[in-house]
Amino acid sequence: MKLIIGLGNPGTEYDCTRHNFGFTVIDKLAQKYDAKFNMNKKFKAEMAETFIDGEKIILVKPQTFMNKSGISVQEVMSYYNITTDRVWVIYDDIDLELGSVRVRTTGSSAGHKGVQSIIDNIGTQEFPRFRLGIKDDHCDYLSTEDIVLQKFGKDEEKLVKLGTDKAVTEIEKALAEGIEHVSV
Repeated sequence: MKLIIGLGNPGTEYDCTRHNFGFTVIDKLAQKYDAKFNMNKKFKAEMAETFIDGEKIILVKPQTFMNKSGISVQEVMSYYNITTDRVWVIYDDIDLELGSVRVRTTGSSAGHKGVQSIIDNIGTQEFPRFRLGIKDDHCDYLSTEDIVLQKFGKDEEKLVKLGTDKAVTEIEKALAEGIEHVSV
């Protein structure tokens, strides 16, 4: 069993923002594998279950707001008694170009407050992560907060779809072959 966690902020005002790219990918996975999200108040998360290549996958969208994502993640991990190598986190990365995806099995938060919350709450940075590029031309003159809360523009739709599809493909490949075989 694996937990695949997409990071974002709850509420319709954050739909289609750069900071919710993790939710976008998780929603695409749920749609592809016919999994339905339900709110789990105990874990402060929307959750869905499915099977991919015969393995049980629990999709999680913390509803604690980005900067407190670790609270929800830690509670779900504890309940299912899941080790950190079986917890995969999907989130936006302002340092990567829109449409790109990078996979790492460990690392610091690099300033991402949602990832830092997870590190703080589970006590380690040793967990796989799929970093989704959100950088665009505006990144040079806007504050980080303004950038991540910005909605994707119409002119970016193709790159958002490319990044979403690429992330889903890499997650599927990692599930089938092992995360160490993903080369992005």
